Amino acid sequence: MTISYQNKTFRPVANTENGEVSGDTIFHYRQTGNIVTAEYAGGNIVSGHLIALADENGCLDMRYHQVNDKGELQTGICRSVPEILPDGHIRLHETWQWTSGDGSRGTSVVEEI
Repeated sequence: MTISYQNKTFRPVANTENGEVSGDTIFHYRQTGNIVTAEYAGGNIVSGHLIALADENGCLDMRYHQVNDKGELQTGICRSVPEILPDGHIRLHETWQWTSGDGSRGTSVVEEI
């Protein structure tokens, strides 16, 4: 099954404590070929962008950067693995690491809304 992220909107439903996104953060995804991009904002995030490569299973190898409400520029890497929910929506299981700040790792789950 091919997964398309074109014009999909996602919201976090779970995140580890060292993460910055919350249920108030909204991600707007676009896709051209295997290149996936998104803009996001809300909650502690003033502005964020991500770029990813999607593999044949819809897994995303991404890089992100964002500015939080403290005016800090943050960067990181993330691996997202999709799950198709019974209603057809996409849930992404994410494993990420900050490449700025403390370099800590975390996990999050975002769901299509």
